[in-house]
Amino acid sequence: MPNFIAGEVLLIDKPLTWTSFDAVNKLKYGLQRSTGVKKVKVGHAGTLDPLASGLLIVCTGKKTKTIESIQGLKKEYTGIIQFGATTPSYDLETQPENFQETGHLTEEQLFKVAKSMEGEVDQLPPIFSAKKIGGKRAYQLAREGKHPEMKTKRVVIHSFEIEEIKGDELHFRIECSKGTYIRSIAHDFGKTLGVGGYLKALRRTKIGKYDVTTSMSIEEASAYVEQHSLI
Repeated sequence: MPNFIAGEVLLIDKPLTWTSFDAVNKLKYGLQRSTGVKKVKVGHAGTLDPLASGLLIVCTGKKTKTIESIQGLKKEYTGIIQFGATTPSYDLETQPENFQETGHLTEEQLFKVAKSMEGEVDQLPPIFSAKKIGGKRAYQLAREGKHPEMKTKRVVIHSFEIEEIKGDELHFRIECSKGTYIRSIAHDFGKTLGVGGYLKALRRTKIGKYDVTTSMSIEEASAYVEQHSLI
C-alpha cells in the first residue's frame, strides 16, 4: 500500500491546458482531505507548459527530496513543428505572423537541419518562458509588452528524429538534456530554413527510465491518492 506522507512518486499524464501546478494542487488537496494532514509535501519534477501534454512526475512526502535528481535526467518529447510563420512565444500561445512560402523546401533540407541541431548547443530561451529577469518571470514581462533580455544556455540535443513530414508540418521525436526548450528548437529550425517556424504540438514521453505509457490520468491519480492514503 502506498504511503504518501512517507513519500511516493506518481507518474501523471498531464492534459492540455492544465499547468503543472494545477496537477500538483489537485493531488495535494486530495491528500489533505483524505489524510487530514494540512501540510503535505507535494511537488513536480519538471514543468510542462499548458500547451504541452504528457509525463509529469509528482513526488510526495520525503520523495520530494529526489526531485532535483529526477529533473536532471534525459527527456524525450514528440511533437509537430509548423513551418511558414513565427509566433512571439514560439508556440500557439500567441498568434502566427510573418508568413512565408514553404513549397520550395525539400526533405533533404529538413533532415540536414535536424541532424545539424544534434549535440551541445547554446540555446536562447523564448521570452515567453519562466526564466526570472530581475526577479520577475520573463513571460510576465513579455505579456506586458516588454522585451526581456534573455541569455543563452548550453543544452544537449541527444537525438533529433524526423518521424513524418506532412506538407509544411514536421513530426519529430527529440531526446534532450534538462533545461532544453523545444519551442526554441522549433523557432531555430524555421529560422535556419529561412521560412520561420513554431511549435504546433508537444508531448513529453519520457524522463529517464520513467515512461508516459505507465502513467495515470489526473483523474485516475486523484482517485488513487484519495483511496489509498495512509499516514
